[in-house]
Amino acid sequence: MTTILVTGGSGFIGSHTCLILLDSGHELIVLDSYINSSPIALERVSILNNNLDSITIIQGDIRDAELLSSIFLSAISNGKPIQAVIHFAGLKSVAESVNEPMLYWDVNVAGAINLFQTMDEFNCRTIVFSSSATIYGSSVNELLTEESELKPINPYGQTKLVVEEILNSLYENVLNNWRIACLRYFNPVGAHPSGKIGEHPLEKPNNLFPYISQVAVGLRDSLTIFGNDWPTIDGTGVRDYIHVMDLAEAHSAALQYLLGENRSLIKLNIGTGKGTSVLELVKTFEAVNKCQIPYVFSNRRLGDVPFAVANNQLALKYLDWKPKRTLEDICRDGWQWQKLNPSGYSR
Repeated sequence: MTTILVTGGSGFIGSHTCLILLDSGHELIVLDSYINSSPIALERVSILNNNLDSITIIQGDIRDAELLSSIFLSAISNGKPIQAVIHFAGLKSVAESVNEPMLYWDVNVAGAINLFQTMDEFNCRTIVFSSSATIYGSSVNELLTEESELKPINPYGQTKLVVEEILNSLYENVLNNWRIACLRYFNPVGAHPSGKIGEHPLEKPNNLFPYISQVAVGLRDSLTIFGNDWPTIDGTGVRDYIHVMDLAEAHSAALQYLLGENRSLIKLNIGTGKGTSVLELVKTFEAVNKCQIPYVFSNRRLGDVPFAVANNQLALKYLDWKPKRTLEDICRDGWQWQKLNPSGYSR
């Protein structure tokens, strides 16, 4: 049984990944500040997995060096040293990063450096890093490969790219055998099919899919679509929407790949390879769930791009993984979550 530290494990992607890891037999230590997540998510993960003994949950901040050291020391004293880290913790709103760039540099970059230093101190040099397709910048109707130009146009994407560069430096130090996977994922959406865990924005949603769901359940009057004059099929932004369960399985597959290597650095796009416009997603949601989503158009948002769709061939090659769920599955599972939890994780 492998002991894994999961930072940010109570968040949307983190909670679904924790469930997959527990189902695979790993023992987890989860560190989360709950700044943009809820502890109830991991309570439900434990119930779904039916194993309360394999997950330890700690509230705290990755910028707290003493706390991180104590977590590693405690794991050693318990005879279960941490063998790998999956690093989700960080701030994730493109719009907020434009308004508060210094906060994003502090949490996402300084926090990551703190984590990597602690890992190195305790000879734990295996990490799956939650990167992002925002590091690529703007593209017009071309699939993004791992060799595409790295030119993030917002502070959130810039912080993700800088952390990747730090991990490059760690890997290039041949004195220490680091095993690193940077997963550049596109637009995670949907929810666990049980409806027990899903995406719970604590404030107004920054992402499209939870906004659609909240309109459908009556929490909001209408959906605001930012821009109908993009150079795309219908004037709305085109994205690669990947089911969160497919993304969680990709993290598990990346971890398994690294644990079988002596020294490795892989950077992989995690997406479906299929582009869907905002209006196409809205219409699919309406058709699958037999509801209406009123919407209005507004101006483009600063920091947005017209088209971001993955070429995922490297991930298929390295991870023996592929996305299995459809856009219809995404809409069905996401709506199941929202119907059962109209106020998210609020008790």
